[in-house]
Amino acid sequence: MCGRFTLKAKPKEVQDALGLPFEPDFTPRYNIAPSQTVLAIRANIDGKPEVALLRWGLVPSWADDLSIAHRMINARSETVQEKPSFRSAFKKRRCLIVADGFYEWQKLDAKKKQPYWIHRPDEKPFAFAGLWERRERPGEEPLETCTILTTSANETLRPIHERMPVIFAKEQTSAWLADPGPDKLVAMLKPCSDKFLTTTAVSDRVNSPRNDVPACIEPALGGSLF
Repeated sequence: MCGRFTLKAKPKEVQDALGLPFEPDFTPRYNIAPSQTVLAIRANIDGKPEVALLRWGLVPSWADDLSIAHRMINARSETVQEKPSFRSAFKKRRCLIVADGFYEWQKLDAKKKQPYWIHRPDEKPFAFAGLWERRERPGEEPLETCTILTTSANETLRPIHERMPVIFAKEQTSAWLADPGPDKLVAMLKPCSDKFLTTTAVSDRVNSPRNDVPACIEPALGGSLF
């Protein structure tokens, strides 16, 4: 799964990494958590990429209970075409959620978990495969939300967790926002290459979303680097 991530890169780095025609405007973050606003890229009515600020935790347009978002921060790629909460967005409302790392916790024993910051070796940005929804109700502000698609872990991540987010390199981003057909979209929902990411053991300060500081990604004392 993916429950926290980072975006500390500069706007120009994001533009280059995703092949965007503009530099997105955002504030660097070191511990982005569910229910918070995230930077996403989606296609506008003309099929051109645009910035969208979405709340993390998808709320389907038909949902009356907003608490459903807590269960919708991730969507399993294996069932995304079947689940009522995701299948419409998979067909029509795909997005790229911009990141340059994410956190996962390795279970050490019954009481202790070791957090890891997972990132590219060069720490450059990348994109999670995402879906978004827009919920409108009379007398309420429209609510735009998103979820991150997950898949089975690759060899790099498997010692830490059995799942990982679907991650796209630059050459895949435009295809995800376009409409190449369901078969080609499903074929994109697979683990990234084993060499695309590396993992850094970090301290447990990242356990609290109140800690959103550069120290969150500093290597833990005595921690290992896969």
